[in-house]
Amino acid sequence: MRDSVIPIYLMPGMAANSSIFDGIDLPKEQFSVTKLGWHIPEKGMSLSDYAQQMCAQIHHDDPVLIGVSFGGLLVQEMAKHIATRKVIAISSVKSHTELPKRMLFAKYTKVHKLLPTGLVNNVELLAKYAFGETVTKRLHLYEQYLSIRDKYYIDWSIDQIVNWRQALPPENLIHIHGEKDAVFPISNIKHCIKVKNGTHTMIIHRAKWFNEHLPTLILE
Repeated sequence: MRDSVIPIYLMPGMAANSSIFDGIDLPKEQFSVTKLGWHIPEKGMSLSDYAQQMCAQIHHDDPVLIGVSFGGLLVQEMAKHIATRKVIAISSVKSHTELPKRMLFAKYTKVHKLLPTGLVNNVELLAKYAFGETVTKRLHLYEQYLSIRDKYYIDWSIDQIVNWRQALPPENLIHIHGEKDAVFPISNIKHCIKVKNGTHTMIIHRAKWFNEHLPTLILE
């Protein structure tokens, strides 16, 4: 009955590695889980081209793609190149209209080009940009989660987010969002499954919620 097992691919957010999914534990008789990771994009590469490149790592038909934050944008782009069973965006956005005003401001003023991306070596600052949280406690944990420290990659990621253009999300998209998300405020988000008191890092801190709800959301 191996064919009945549903393949799931997990994509972390900007600068993060797959250890953010360590708390996710789905029934192995129903799901096979593969964790994806970021690589440094080629110079001048678009998010669409990057997504097509990432699709080479998908080795099943009709997978479920789950992406967190910037990874949520990426899996939506990947779904434009391959057939998917479902696409699940967590702590993310599903159209450019859901981006917060400060990011739209950055797009038109290019102020994001002035961000101190030397922050790649400062985990506290990097956590502020990647997770929207001021991190003083458990700094060693965030050092573990935020391992992609390449300056070009960080610059590229911020540029792709503020310039992302998508009017309509995939038809099979499920959007899960925390009510206290500081990076993508829920006031801008339409039609999502709300997680009470969920923050931008709820995939880490609220793994139990996802373990309880993801199986039903995937199978329904």
